[in-house]
Amino acid sequence: MMTDVVAVDEGVRGRLVLLAGGTSAAGRASARALLAAGARVVVVGSDHDRLRGVAAEIPGVEVECCDLTDPDAVDALRDRVHAALGPVDGVLHLVGGWRGGGGLVGQSDDDFAFLLRSLTALRHVSRAFDDDLATSDAGRLAIVSSASVARPLAGGANYATVKAASETWVRAVGQGYAKRARDEGREPTAAAVIFRVKSLEGLEDALAASFVALWDDDAAAWNDVVIGIDGPD
Repeated sequence: MMTDVVAVDEGVRGRLVLLAGGTSAAGRASARALLAAGARVVVVGSDHDRLRGVAAEIPGVEVECCDLTDPDAVDALRDRVHAALGPVDGVLHLVGGWRGGGGLVGQSDDDFAFLLRSLTALRHVSRAFDDDLATSDAGRLAIVSSASVARPLAGGANYATVKAASETWVRAVGQGYAKRARDEGREPTAAAVIFRVKSLEGLEDALAASFVALWDDDAAAWNDVVIGIDGPD
């Protein structure tokens, strides 16, 4: 289902949130919004220079360098975060990128392999931090997907396919959260959420506010929800 959100920032206060692929403009906007709301933030990226830039630009943020497509590296990241800061309460997956065009014949295997890295990273990160999020009293996993999932075009078939697969993975993660809570005889406290945008350009602050707002209602209100983020009319 699609829903709209209005950000209120009290619920995320004190939470530890990891921004996977967070050196982008959207990641930086999200880091600022989370810190302003009282959260603790870890920005993860694979480029040392970009991470140093984030650390210099945003006081209070923690940074970690990690190849999120490497499962062993992601497990080591989890262990470092646990040792330094404790278990995480939230993950925003921002690993992405775009390659497309040229109609269906232009959907090359090289482009598909490049785009698939985002799904691979999502699988590794969500599995490594699954126990953290499932057992947190307010665990949140969110990804940024694309409106093209609902209306795929031939020139973006690779991209839409990977985004659709990522949405399927997140929905499965959310089912796992609900099942674990049910099996343990308790109310669910974790939610897996999908944000959909046509383009993130100019919507970085809207995404950040929408992510912060996920802590301002119970997990059941957000689990397996698709949130459309649109620009101004």
